[in-house]
Amino acid sequence: MEADIKVGFSNFRIAPLSESQLDFFGQPYSVSVLKVGYCRRQTDGTFRADGTVTLLTGPRKILVDTGGPWDRDFLLVTLKERGLAPGDINLVVGTHGHSDHVGNLSLFPTALTIVGYDISEGDTYRPNKLAEGHAYSIDEHISVLPSPGHTGQDVSVQVKGTSVGTVLVAGDLFECCSDEDSWRDLSMNIAVQEVSRQEALRTADVIIPGHGLPFRVLRNG
Repeated sequence: MEADIKVGFSNFRIAPLSESQLDFFGQPYSVSVLKVGYCRRQTDGTFRADGTVTLLTGPRKILVDTGGPWDRDFLLVTLKERGLAPGDINLVVGTHGHSDHVGNLSLFPTALTIVGYDISEGDTYRPNKLAEGHAYSIDEHISVLPSPGHTGQDVSVQVKGTSVGTVLVAGDLFECCSDEDSWRDLSMNIAVQEVSRQEALRTADVIIPGHGLPFRVLRNG
């Protein structure tokens, strides 16, 4: 069901996708949601949460968020089902440093690792300009974009050229499709995150949020 989302002074129309719409094929990269994240308030005031896990396949094998430490076996089995071992992953991106998003980084010691604004290979850290607001280009189809607000150093991964257009793996920039009642409560900087959200809605055709099903951004024409 379509819905309106207001960001700043702009209104956007969005439509959630179904659980059967978790694969977005493309050339040269395809995007697959391996696990849909969730965030559920409990009656005792706690939350149960786990982050969405997304795999990009093409010239490089890229994992965006690894789930929590409790997802270790699930992640290994799911990759194996797709013919992949941890050593086949070239790049792991943690959209931010919360444990339900980066809990399995140690499974990928040989991969280039991006967590927030840190980019490292082994113990060698690469200079970059994410903190200055500049994208980090992986290749002409994939870029890591600074999208702060939820924390001070969030990033999103932009994938161009899929069957649905540009896909943004957004981490907790968006909690879920209908997150108007929740994202502000979880934001370190609401004003900054609102700017990041507006840019995402302006440029992406499909957004994969940190704790829910993907959704499409609808535009006239």
